[in-house]
Amino acid sequence: MLAESSSPIERLSEALGLSELPSHFATVVASFLGFLFIHQVIAPFLSRKLFPVAYGEKLKGRLGKNTWAIHVVSQIHILIVVPLALWNISQEPEGHLSVREKAYLWTDASGTLHGIISGYFLWDSLDAIVHTIDVGFVAHGISCFLVYFLSFRPFLAYVGRRFILWETSTFFLNIHWFLDKTGRTGTTFQLVNGFILLATFFGIRIVYGSMISLELYSILSEVKDEVPPVYLLVYGVGNGLLQCLNWFWFSKMIAALRKRFEKTEQTANGAPSGEHQRLLGWQ
Repeated sequence: MLAESSSPIERLSEALGLSELPSHFATVVASFLGFLFIHQVIAPFLSRKLFPVAYGEKLKGRLGKNTWAIHVVSQIHILIVVPLALWNISQEPEGHLSVREKAYLWTDASGTLHGIISGYFLWDSLDAIVHTIDVGFVAHGISCFLVYFLSFRPFLAYVGRRFILWETSTFFLNIHWFLDKTGRTGTTFQLVNGFILLATFFGIRIVYGSMISLELYSILSEVKDEVPPVYLLVYGVGNGLLQCLNWFWFSKMIAALRKRFEKTEQTANGAPSGEHQRLLGWQ
């Protein structure tokens, strides 16, 4: 039982069973405010300066400029969390870790990483609610926020730092989107980037993601009687749905990329190009 003089954050953490949250709550808040500032101030300012035509003249309406800013924030988030996740992995104890060690392994660096990610997905969820009101985007943001926020129990930081590596493919997805918006659709650069995107998506999200998913279910099975049922739901069911979505998106990406460059080739030969097909989630 915490003393009466404990802070509101400590009392909230105790009520939620998140013992590591008080030490990293400031990171969560700073991350949320930082990404909000980038979205609202930095991204629009730099975009107007660096891309006066593509951003300033061609993008019409609040939604278009907001989507551009979202991709900027996403790219910055990736550049921060992927290297930090790899560093966390490199600092793990040498030798074989037991299933239970993987369930409860925690370091201060884990808290920093998960705090940044939690703040990002909190911003992402609220932005989806305010600007798009898209059920899919809202559900995705809230689910990811819960996965990383609940880890402050501490729980499954070992898995969380590996699953965030999925964002590596999003780095190339964002590049693809910006190439479209800056008049570079169908270029050799976009083609090469597209193949790198497919390779990283398949290698990290499909192959590596499936391997880590098996580890996740092994861990959940081992500790299922030691954590609240909501953890089994959030981590178990949520991961299964995300893996199914990865396979679905991958098939759509291959089909759309093929169509895009087939149409580009037809245009080069004098045939009308028509509207380029958009990849699912690439808007």
